[in-house]
Amino acid sequence: MSPSSSSTTGGGMRRASLRVYEPPTDVTAGPGGLLAELPLQYNPSTIDLRKSASWEPGRAIGFQRTSPPQFLNADPRVLSVQVLLDASDQPGSSGVRSRVETLLACCEPTEASLSRKAPSPPWVRMEWGTFSSIGFDACVTSVDVSYTVFSPGGEPLRATCSLTLQEVPGQTPGQNPTSGALTARRVHRTVAGDSLQSLAWREYGDPGAWRAIAEANGIDDPMVLSPGSELLLPAAEELAPSHE
Repeated sequence: MSPSSSSTTGGGMRRASLRVYEPPTDVTAGPGGLLAELPLQYNPSTIDLRKSASWEPGRAIGFQRTSPPQFLNADPRVLSVQVLLDASDQPGSSGVRSRVETLLACCEPTEASLSRKAPSPPWVRMEWGTFSSIGFDACVTSVDVSYTVFSPGGEPLRATCSLTLQEVPGQTPGQNPTSGALTARRVHRTVAGDSLQSLAWREYGDPGAWRAIAEANGIDDPMVLSPGSELLLPAAEELAPSHE
């Protein structure tokens, strides 16, 4: 790792940082206001980035042949990085403890989201100069902290934090079965008074389209719809004609 004390070092190297944002008020929106920015004392020497896709195995045809696998969806990116926090040259400092608490809070609902009765931890974004591959909206799925140096009074002065960030997808793509084109699906967070029929009328102008919403979300009983749950709303192009 290379130390840095400002956004740009003397040699012109940019300083990596982690920005923490209020979660959006609507699941289809982007992140809210900036809550905190943590410039890293030391730029990472290693960043692990993982991207995967989900496939369904093909069904067997006979005993020796199988059909090609079916693509299901592209999984979100997962970023893992280690962050070193060091105040060993400032024995009276509480900076390490304060920064660790900020990182740990990324796994807890924000006060604003609790007041909206829609609990959600903050969203984050890792930024480092022109390294755009890591600059995506994400949630923190884990924070592992190892304290290694302490003051005589027990104040932590050095810590290594292992962070795992998982990409927060935008609009979910769906496949149009007739044209093969990608169609946009939306996600709706239910509120008191919502029903599948009312959602179908509001979204498609057809209350009979509730069956498509139920099928897309694996709902067996359309009368049971809990406030605060998230429903995937298929694109209008995916709906079969309604006879209701």
